[in-house]
Amino acid sequence: MIRCFISSSRSALFSFVKSPSFTNKTRSMSAAAGYLINDPKYSWLKELGLEETNNGVFDGRKWTGNGELIVSESPATGRPIASVKQGSLADLNTAVANGTEAWKVWREIPGPKRGEIVRQIAQGLREKLDLLGKLLSLEVGKIHVEGVGEVQEYIDMCDFAVGLSRMIGGHIFPSERPGHMLMEQWNPYGLVGIITAFNFPIAVFGWNQSLSLVCGNCTVWKGAPSTPLTQIAVSKIVERVLTSNAIPAGVCTSVCGGSDIGESMCKDKRINVLSFTGSTQVGRKVGVMVQERFGKSILELGGNNAILVDETADVDMVVKSALFAAVGTAGQRCTTTRRLILHESVYDEILKRLIKAYGQVKIGDPLDEGVLYGPLHNQAAVDTYVATIKEIKEQGGTIECGGNVINREGYYVEPTIVTGLQHDNELVMRETFVPILYILKSTSIDESIKWNNEVEQGLASSLFTQSIERMARWMGPTGADTGIVNVNIPTNGAEIGGAFGGEKATGGGRESGSDAWKQYMRRSTCTINYSKELPLAQGIKFE
Repeated sequence: MIRCFISSSRSALFSFVKSPSFTNKTRSMSAAAGYLINDPKYSWLKELGLEETNNGVFDGRKWTGNGELIVSESPATGRPIASVKQGSLADLNTAVANGTEAWKVWREIPGPKRGEIVRQIAQGLREKLDLLGKLLSLEVGKIHVEGVGEVQEYIDMCDFAVGLSRMIGGHIFPSERPGHMLMEQWNPYGLVGIITAFNFPIAVFGWNQSLSLVCGNCTVWKGAPSTPLTQIAVSKIVERVLTSNAIPAGVCTSVCGGSDIGESMCKDKRINVLSFTGSTQVGRKVGVMVQERFGKSILELGGNNAILVDETADVDMVVKSALFAAVGTAGQRCTTTRRLILHESVYDEILKRLIKAYGQVKIGDPLDEGVLYGPLHNQAAVDTYVATIKEIKEQGGTIECGGNVINREGYYVEPTIVTGLQHDNELVMRETFVPILYILKSTSIDESIKWNNEVEQGLASSLFTQSIERMARWMGPTGADTGIVNVNIPTNGAEIGGAFGGEKATGGGRESGSDAWKQYMRRSTCTINYSKELPLAQGIKFE
């Protein structure tokens, strides 16, 4: 499965000061009227175990919720879907305690048997694949086919983890001492905290949870405050699998909540590993809080990603790739292409064709068939878009297409192309989590690579070329400084088989495939003396 990929949520997900996006997306009960879950058109929501009012906490023994009562709304219409009773700090404490207790059982279960539990989770997801995809469209705002693809990514990660459950192992090294064996042993950490983003709540949870479980860890999940229904629906599937196998359900707990829950998770010493997906701004705070207690963090933060195009590139491929990578998910992926760096010889042609392609993108309700572009997630994102367009005009940029809020219900804006700004302009250097693409004109591949690397983030970048020499250079030490380095494909669309993550202000974390499983295990170097002699280090001898 190719993932149509993923963005980190921004500071609206997990801020230490309540943000406007939080209050707009999860408004108080007094503002709610006419829940969509009670509309026959959306009756399928109940097939996911959702109700008009939902408990937002599974603490490992029961569903509860003693925090704020919030309403989740649909970004396509602005209408309320259902309400959720969030978790309190006391609820989180119970969930963590139950997870810690469940780990005493889970860690003793053989890896392949843990893998069987993960296989059953995948089966539970398959049975609700289309419904979960529709829920993502309704609550997140992504188009339906992409919502289904996100759920499929979790399923594929489960399949990957099942195979991994029979393959985790350490090396045996030659010892310099006779009669000795030198080896590695990998063991689980204990409890893994997972804080996910609004834009890919299911996939990112799936990466972390599936690997954590087969490695022998338990998990506690906090989703974005604006996607609680998705979190609840997925957690119900996981709970059913655990309880049907007589596994302590505290192996996977779930707490819907705001910044107080996230901050407490960062500071809780019982949470051995904390995976956070979100903005660079908030990720800095998360990293510091976890490090202060000498915990381990996995950070998946922002990305100001670029596609580079040289004079030999296939123009048709460039136009299709740039459109997909810049417009998909309404520009709300961490791997969204935000800068398109074109060689001067192909600049005019690609710009002309890309403007035409933008004009053909079908915009509408993400649940409607054929729609390719849905809404932004909330009003705060629309406000960011409007403010950025204003700044672009003030600084002399040219709006080649788009630039307007769409006059319809929901949070819709036009996908936008901007020219006329310098490569190091503050707006170009800034990751703005909306569908604005800056197009830059370059004179050489050296200049393009320099521009690619000058932003603070280091997530994804791509080069379009037919030159083997440039491909090799691009992937080597003098090329891209990002964690994902592509050739002749866009910045998004990473496969689960490879490790996902970035460098610099993207956080340095790695999740998903390859050897990312090592992020969830502690390594011990073990020396075994099976002889009758005792050679000591540094040649020391006791007479």
